[in-house]
Amino acid sequence: MRRDEFVENVLVALDTLRDRKARSALTILGIVIGVTSVIAVASIIDGLNGIIKERVARLGSNSLFVTRIPAGQGAGRLPAKVRLRKYLEDGDEKFIEDSCPGVSYATIFGQRINFGEQVDEIRYGDNRVQRFFLRGTQPNYARALPLFAIAQGRFISQYDEEHARNVIVIGRSIADSLFPHADPIGKQVRLNGRLYEVIGLFEPDQGLFSNFGVDQFACIPMSNFRKSFPEIKERFIAVAAREDVPMDAVHDQVEEALRRKRHVPHMGEDDFEISSPDFLSALWNQLTGALVLLTGIISSIGLLVGGIGVMNIMLISVTERTSEIGIRKAMGARKSDIRVQFLMEAITLSCIGGIIGILCGALIAFAVRTAIPDVPAAVSPLWVVLGVGISVGVGLFFGYYPANRAANLDPIVCLRYE
Repeated sequence: MRRDEFVENVLVALDTLRDRKARSALTILGIVIGVTSVIAVASIIDGLNGIIKERVARLGSNSLFVTRIPAGQGAGRLPAKVRLRKYLEDGDEKFIEDSCPGVSYATIFGQRINFGEQVDEIRYGDNRVQRFFLRGTQPNYARALPLFAIAQGRFISQYDEEHARNVIVIGRSIADSLFPHADPIGKQVRLNGRLYEVIGLFEPDQGLFSNFGVDQFACIPMSNFRKSFPEIKERFIAVAAREDVPMDAVHDQVEEALRRKRHVPHMGEDDFEISSPDFLSALWNQLTGALVLLTGIISSIGLLVGGIGVMNIMLISVTERTSEIGIRKAMGARKSDIRVQFLMEAITLSCIGGIIGILCGALIAFAVRTAIPDVPAAVSPLWVVLGVGISVGVGLFFGYYPANRAANLDPIVCLRYE
């Protein structure tokens, strides 16, 4: 098709659609809904995927985590044999370091969550904080989890750990509540009535979707934590792999070492869990899988309805313009010319719906990003191209039958049609 023929067909298509505004608008509504849902959801999920990837990287790309129960699950929902597993023990991290040549270092930590009946308190003067996470950590903890980077001061040292010193590193939210107009470093705070020196302040981190993050954490030496909270038996181990050793090999080494130390029978199941930060990505993919499926169904229904509408309006157009088709054929128009003309009308109709859908999807993504800054939803060029491609595909698929029917009409019958 020559350029002038293409332009002429497009102009004819636009004139035809302009003459039937209401019918055309109703026809493209389904396409608009389908494309809008695809663009909006894809933009939001792309933005969230970026957040998850950045979070995984900050959790430690070369780290493994050893836990008693599966990561991300509460003990109450697990089988009894999992809930009753024996706890990881202090010293397991040292055994892993000594037994696994692929391990750079391992660090153990404990945690106390202040959201139930147990309530801890950090107080400075008349200011106090109660809703926070308290962790007992070793010096290598901040190295294993880059998420806990230090903004001011320092992290817990080996000297602090060896002497169970009363020192504490706090998150930004805790610092802002206790020291709204002062530098927290070097200040003495009371943790459950006992004096602790603030030695460090973590980099700001509000957590995923402004939920609990490092801002709500306070860390003390593991030895001090063990002495202050002897009733807390749950332990977690972060294992950092050497850069020249594959993660799979390190995983196998850690698994074999812990099975020996915990006396797991040769054919018995592991009584511990080893996971990587990728578990967050896997969990996210499970959560978004259902959303993507639902969006696909809604989009497919919308595009199907829109495609049927395109076919219907084109069949009506063929009937209404039978005489015109006869005249064009009598003046020398070929079947291919008639077919292309009606196909162009169908594609133009669906493309208008696709463009409107892309704009609506981009508007929704912008509104989400404005209302929820933590979700950087943005329409990528890939999805714009995909939206246009979907629109053209709908026009071609559903417009071919009416166009082919118009091309095969007998010109004599067409000229007699009234």
